[in-house]
Amino acid sequence: MDTPGKHDSAYEFKTVLLLAVGFGLVGLDRWMVAPLFPYMMRDLGLNFQQLGNLIGVLAIAWGAWAIASGPISDRIGCKKILVWTMIAFSLLSSFSGLATGFASLMLIRGIMGVAEGAFTPASVAATSEASLASRRGFNLGFQMSMFSLLGLGVAPILATQLLRIVPSWHWVFMVSAVPGLIVAALYARILRDRPRTGTVGASSLNHPKVQWRSIFASRNVVVAIAAMLCAMSGIFVVGAMVPTYLVAVLHLNAQSMGFVASALGFGGFIGSFGLSGLSDYVGRKVAAIGAFAVAAVLLFVFARTGAEPAKLFALLFGISMCSIGLLSLLSGPIATEAAPTGLVASTIGLISGIGEIFGGGVAPAIAGYVAQNFGLPHVFYFALGGLALGVFVVLALVETAPRRRGRSRCRRKNLSK
Repeated sequence: MDTPGKHDSAYEFKTVLLLAVGFGLVGLDRWMVAPLFPYMMRDLGLNFQQLGNLIGVLAIAWGAWAIASGPISDRIGCKKILVWTMIAFSLLSSFSGLATGFASLMLIRGIMGVAEGAFTPASVAATSEASLASRRGFNLGFQMSMFSLLGLGVAPILATQLLRIVPSWHWVFMVSAVPGLIVAALYARILRDRPRTGTVGASSLNHPKVQWRSIFASRNVVVAIAAMLCAMSGIFVVGAMVPTYLVAVLHLNAQSMGFVASALGFGGFIGSFGLSGLSDYVGRKVAAIGAFAVAAVLLFVFARTGAEPAKLFALLFGISMCSIGLLSLLSGPIATEAAPTGLVASTIGLISGIGEIFGGGVAPAIAGYVAQNFGLPHVFYFALGGLALGVFVVLALVETAPRRRGRSRCRRKNLSK
């Protein structure tokens, strides 16, 4: 039960806002490479396979360190991790502008993935700790939506417009460190590690190692991991390849490409709120099944649409709204409700981390191989397969939405009378 009189609402507001901006900068720094790649490709002699590898190496490093750092956040608190990882990935993003070839880019992006992977579970857990219980779902949705808004929505527009101002793509990366360094300073000044309690969303300082394994006792954790693989192999392949597809295959100019590609972010921003909110009423399971199915149908239509920016934007908006909404649903409400007490960051890190390693890491590399050897349009069939498979995976979810569980209990009581 909430106790508003004892809750620091001013701190909650400042913390959630800062953590949301920070998570948005993670997305901005991560995805800025995609709209800039056609120009990097020309200057550095890169190919489609290498684009997939650049997206993939960051995701694999992200996933591995999300898994490893979740238990650390549960034990030592989140503030130190958040400050230092924000500084690290901001500087590393700017270093991408100094790269002179594929090898240096791979190294920089891989280390950047380590920092962003460690940042993610700590930031989600810190938002949960700062939130009043009745606002936790909204706050988590708001935080996660900023990844889409800045990373997939603002990044294509910002990057392509900056190309008209700065001398080259190198400078776009160079200036990207400034917002992150400012946010890191605000983290150091404002954030505080809250005392650990036994409530959902809080962590405990003293958990025996064997308790970490109790994460797997929940069926929904296993199902969520499998579903994350499907969702990420859909949206991450699309996010990585669409900007180059729009330029190289549909021959859109840079500004039209930036407009269409921005639909990924704006759709994901709405989906992060909308799908999780809808699942409060229709249930987590129904929402997940519907989102996978709609995303698959829209991607099928997108792959058959010509150079019509408005239509492409609308289709991509819907694909992203469903797919990125799924990422928030699976790593937010479903993960939190499945997590053992005191292991929220560990559970989030595990689900998102494994999803990142395959869905965000291996899948784009496979898509790069497909594009290089069979043609860029064929990558959409690979993404479509992941989304279609997701429909069947989430059939195994156990419903955990409080409203739906409450209604089920009421029906059982009425039937027993």
